Amino acid sequence: MKGVPQTAERVSQRDASDNYVFQRSLLAYLYAAERVQGKVLEIGTGSGYGVEIIAPHAERFVTIDKHAPAEELLEGYPNVEFRQMCVPPLEGIESESVDCVISFQVIEHIKRDKEFVREVHRVLRKGGVFIVSTPNRPMSLTRNPWHVREYSPEEFSALFDGEFESVEALGVEGNEKVWEYYEKNRQGVERITRFDPLDFQHRLPRWVLRIPYDLLNRLNRRRLLRKNNDLTVGITTSDYAVVPVHERCFDLLYIAKK
Repeated sequence: MKGVPQTAERVSQRDASDNYVFQRSLLAYLYAAERVQGKVLEIGTGSGYGVEIIAPHAERFVTIDKHAPAEELLEGYPNVEFRQMCVPPLEGIESESVDCVISFQVIEHIKRDKEFVREVHRVLRKGGVFIVSTPNRPMSLTRNPWHVREYSPEEFSALFDGEFESVEALGVEGNEKVWEYYEKNRQGVERITRFDPLDFQHRLPRWVLRIPYDLLNRLNRRRLLRKNNDLTVGITTSDYAVVPVHERCFDLLYIAKK
């Protein structure tokens, strides 16, 4: 079986310790499924769980990633095509050939983020939409070495200035159950980072921190699952909501129209 490498950045629907993050990621696909049509391009297939949500709403669905998902995830969807590539640019995607572009939890990994946005604008038809999500930096509990950068709502809005006709700034917030988990997670992260009094997490190069980050993040998530099983597995997409963006949103979810 071919599949993407598993790191803390690749959340799994099969690992219960990922459920808090997975349900939030799933919500973005469910939200987008109600708004996409025609030819849809996804940038960032990930483990591929979004295919079954988006494919039924698209005439044609092209999903791209630097890693190929498990082949069986694409079976049964004749309108779906996977292309393996790194972006930007969007090689082989013609200008003004796509009705909708979706990209969830990807742009924070892209060094040339402005070029990334310009490429999305290029391939969209007039009136097409770009639905994109990314972590809201003020809500991050620690530095994520897999991310080139994270954005505040103001910084993310500025990224689209001069490129799109309009941008709707939305975010993903959580209810009391989500906040209970977030607080327990915050406490777990604080227990770990107290062993970094010199703040090496913000001093060392990102590549040095990736393996320890993955290990400690996974240990913390599984500890939370072990001690708070009902809370962890009980979170669903209905515990999150898409709302006008504010500082305490967990993710930014913007809709840009060409």
